[in-house]
Amino acid sequence: MASLKFNNVYLNDWFTITGPLESNSRLKKLDLVMDDYYYGEKTFEKAEAKMQSVVMQRLLERNKLKYENVDIIVGGDLLDQITATNYACINMPISLLGIYSACATFPESLIVSSMFIENKDIKRALSITSSHNLTAERQFRYPIEYGSPKPHTSTFTGTASISTLMSKETGKIKIESATIGKVTEMGIKDANNLGAVMAPAAARTLYEHLTDLKRDINYYDLILTGDLGCIGSNIFKEYVLRKYNLKVKKYLDAGCELYVKSEEVYSGGSGPACLPLVLFNKILPLGKYKKILIIGTGALHSKTFVNQKNPIPAIAHAVSLEVM
Repeated sequence: MASLKFNNVYLNDWFTITGPLESNSRLKKLDLVMDDYYYGEKTFEKAEAKMQSVVMQRLLERNKLKYENVDIIVGGDLLDQITATNYACINMPISLLGIYSACATFPESLIVSSMFIENKDIKRALSITSSHNLTAERQFRYPIEYGSPKPHTSTFTGTASISTLMSKETGKIKIESATIGKVTEMGIKDANNLGAVMAPAAARTLYEHLTDLKRDINYYDLILTGDLGCIGSNIFKEYVLRKYNLKVKKYLDAGCELYVKSEEVYSGGSGPACLPLVLFNKILPLGKYKKILIIGTGALHSKTFVNQKNPIPAIAHAVSLEVM
């Protein structure tokens, strides 16, 4: 069984930092905004590590917590060997569990943190994730200086970092249940069409979540996928209907909701920061949704496997949230 239920696990608070383009988007509420993509550092990679460090520090300060009040950090990013997360935690004397599910890393961090908090030895956990457009482009495709044209199926990696504080203390959001995804591969090799790569994985996880927990799709006020993009989200809705006979109505995709529609972002936003950024800075401030299912979607590829013409696998993790 891929689904879990949690007792008395709460998401108490969060802190976000957004990039220059993301601050001029559809977001309703912003915590901190970067002036530029370097964020006072010499490289984009060091800037991403600094982003993570800043959001964790600010979150602790806002909640008047010290390092010794937190038992573990769970998180990751898109870079090789989750380097940004490792560097961000160098000066933080808190145990780190690094994880990677590409753009599904955020819900995975919530699942792992919730499992730790169910253990009475862990009282508080920080989760952390980030993405940076210029580090991701350099690693997975080409540096932007290369000027490589992109097809309309491409998505635009968002620049942001998000940290959350979780515990058993009653908080703003209850982590009610979760479904751990299965690796899904449909033979697609195009790294510029990751929405199509990830859509079947999201559909599979949604179906298994509803089946495992014996729920109707209308149980949720909103189903929010991570970063399928506008093209991928349409594929998701069609695939869910044809494969599982589920009609998704109360549904949004964070990649479609992040940016004002323009040619610059192609099919929409992407990256592990995309889902939590939209969730915390747009969806929750609306105050209209009480039961939300977030489904993070990740393409589990690398430049090496793509250049060897291998199909791209994907995964999707789901977390059920109840707004208190």
